[in-house]
Amino acid sequence: MSVKITDICIACGSCIDECPVSAIVDDDDNPNGEGIYYVYPDKCVECVGHNDEPACASACPTDGCIVWSAPGTTSRDEIGSDLRDGTHAVC
Repeated sequence: MSVKITDICIACGSCIDECPVSAIVDDDDNPNGEGIYYVYPDKCVECVGHNDEPACASACPTDGCIVWSAPGTTSRDEIGSDLRDGTHAVC
């Protein structure tokens, strides 16, 4: 389970402040060396057990910045890890 931050991120930091498991790092700490924020997939829990929806997506002011697969699905519980490829906006 993990969300992904795309390159349209405006680096406002809202997602970092809201993540309950500290899975998000800024562009300076991106392990891929890319100049965008990064979500550690092994730490991200999509806020299951913490919030009703991913807190990072709720806090993000940029539409389409926080993504996952399975477009049109409204329940995180219905999305298996085999269906997530980080190409569709969080519903």
